[in-house]
Amino acid sequence: SRRHAENICPVVQKALSDAGADVAGCDAVAVTYAPGLIGSLLVGVNYAKGLAYAAGKPLIAVHHLKGHIAANYISFPELEPPFLALVVSGGHTSLIKVNGYTELEILGSTGDDAAGESLDKAARAMGIPYPGGANMDRLCAGGDRDYYRFPHPKVDGAELDFSFSGMKTKIVNLIHNTQQKGETVNVRDLGASYMYDVACVLREKTELAIERYRPEKLVLAGGVSANSVLREQMTELGRKTGVKVFFPELKYCGDNAAMIGAQAYYEEPLTPDRALRLNAFATKEIADLTGVF
Repeated sequence: SRRHAENICPVVQKALSDAGADVAGCDAVAVTYAPGLIGSLLVGVNYAKGLAYAAGKPLIAVHHLKGHIAANYISFPELEPPFLALVVSGGHTSLIKVNGYTELEILGSTGDDAAGESLDKAARAMGIPYPGGANMDRLCAGGDRDYYRFPHPKVDGAELDFSFSGMKTKIVNLIHNTQQKGETVNVRDLGASYMYDVACVLREKTELAIERYRPEKLVLAGGVSANSVLREQMTELGRKTGVKVFFPELKYCGDNAAMIGAQAYYEEPLTPDRALRLNAFATKEIADLTGVF
């Protein structure tokens, strides 16, 4: 949080300088307000409120998951709702029915670990350096994805919900048991197998949602949408079902300001009194209570 507070001013100044722009030439100030790490959210929201007030600009509050989906609008200007979206990141794994640019309906989400968190923790247990998921994708390419098998959890009474804690526990225990026997972990094959099974779980749930809701388009979003195994699985799913699949460009998969600006284009600016009362919310559950979804 302290680093955010120290660096937000120079970061904003550099972004404007690199773009050849200034605050006076901007139409509005957009800011992520939920969900996420509360320290960064508080710094961002309060800075944006002060900047908008000082510059006399409207303030637009953007939900983080909406922003990830909007990254696809940058890569594909022709893309329009309605469509089915799979948002997969370190903190979120959600199937979302996008009825309009600002009208989203959550069909399923994770009750424990997100897919990205599961990949990162598995990578750390294997000794793969941070960022774990991205480095696992790179280092384990070409490994035997059938060398190990991991469970594909189901959530009772919620067919479209996800659960990755069991898969994460199994890989951690597998590594520990192998090491206790004095054996060497085959990192390449283990990583390839784990990524494949995580991607298969995501594909299975998405295919079920496609069967149930019959969308014409499927959009991937979030940091894990950059994973090559997941892209391969979703491309195959698109061919199988006839659904057109969209992936954001790699530079827009992780958290970035461009996607927040893209979503802000479709959002209504806050009235002055609501802008003054805008707060930062850390969890999806709290954010849901605000009527965002």
